[in-house]
Amino acid sequence: MTAPLFSGRARRSVAALGAVSAGLLLLSACDKPTPLATVTVGTSSVSTEAACSDGKELTAEKVQECFTDVKHSKTVHYGRGDTLRLGVEPDVVEDGKQWQAVLDGQPITEPSSNTYRSFPGADIFATGGQGEAPTSKKLNIVQVSEDGKPLAVWAFNVKLK
Repeated sequence: MTAPLFSGRARRSVAALGAVSAGLLLLSACDKPTPLATVTVGTSSVSTEAACSDGKELTAEKVQECFTDVKHSKTVHYGRGDTLRLGVEPDVVEDGKQWQAVLDGQPITEPSSNTYRSFPGADIFATGGQGEAPTSKKLNIVQVSEDGKPLAVWAFNVKLK
């Protein structure tokens, strides 16, 4: 009679270890997610990955496409006079990169290497007396390289309460 080389328990342990190793190998082959950008109004916060990010500079046409793309946009509700807070993960501003806020295609901030900006009491829906105010605006956060070229775009919808 021959004794088994490995007990049942040892075989299960080796099989489990092999499954874990294979799972880790598969996960390492996945794309790394882009850093998050966050928009906060009051106690409501929405975060999202970049809607556009090719790992290289984006063309002007691609940036315009990202600005109008609504399928990747998260929505936050904003009341007149609320404090608007914008934040990015530290990865967005590393190696000399910066970010800039863009509202309906127009820059509302200068490029910044800070990870957080706050706009207390800003009325982003003010029209300056020119017609009826819109009820929704497109807010984008654009990551720019050291020389000001766009690298990534995060997309948000801001809806008036």
